[in-house]
Amino acid sequence: MTRQFCHVGSRTIAYLDSAPGDTSLRPYVLLHAFPLGANMWEPQMRRIPSGWRLITPDLRGFGGSTELDSLAALSVGDYADDIADLLEELSVDRAVIGGLSMGGYAALALVQSRPEMVEALILADTRAGADTPEARANRRNMLAIVDREGPSGVALEMMPRLLGKTTLETNPTAEATVRRLIKQQSPVAIRGAIHRMMHRPDSTPLLAGINVPTLVIAGAEDVLTPVAEAERIAGAIAGATLTIIPDAGHLSNLEQPEAFNDALASFFARL
Repeated sequence: MTRQFCHVGSRTIAYLDSAPGDTSLRPYVLLHAFPLGANMWEPQMRRIPSGWRLITPDLRGFGGSTELDSLAALSVGDYADDIADLLEELSVDRAVIGGLSMGGYAALALVQSRPEMVEALILADTRAGADTPEARANRRNMLAIVDREGPSGVALEMMPRLLGKTTLETNPTAEATVRRLIKQQSPVAIRGAIHRMMHRPDSTPLLAGINVPTLVIAGAEDVLTPVAEAERIAGAIAGATLTIIPDAGHLSNLEQPEAFNDALASFFARL
């Protein structure tokens, strides 16, 4: 699993690809959470359903992808543009698009701007609504932490809420992995992501119009986007499948990879 690079104008988009250049396979794209990178999908890279090709981009500024210099006019739509540009560069017309947490916001932004590219949808541990005033205040606090303490301060602040109670009590390896993934990211990427998330639009009105197969996943112990959020999303999208993963928090793909991979495999088997 080597990192690939695609150049679009003055931007570089880095991504992991399970089968570079193999157009015989059906592509699916998984978009990472904040403040991690494409490497968070390693457990999914290790188990690709037969006939499929997994592409996981580093969103703008994260991993090996470049961020713009200016923090003016940042939008979660920037992430959707990067996904669309990457898929066009790879000659992929349509793909299954999935995202976890912030990656879910990016997936919904792509549904909004380029619905024709979305063959099916996976929304994991995410929410459709915009930030509440309280959530925006928390994001401003996080900006202050980035400026003061950098990515390691962000990791320290977020860790108790990123992982579920069971993981924190029984799986120290997961905590070490997540901490390492956060510390690898640049303050610029983290700051840009916070601004984009703070000002993202409410995607709730979009849900009723989604007419592609959709899988909604939630960790049973997720405190950042509780199960009720997943139930709301699944209830608003006609025919959506809801899977609750026991003993997992916000990063359900890393905390309970087998259960997460099982959910993907059964979803793909029906497509």
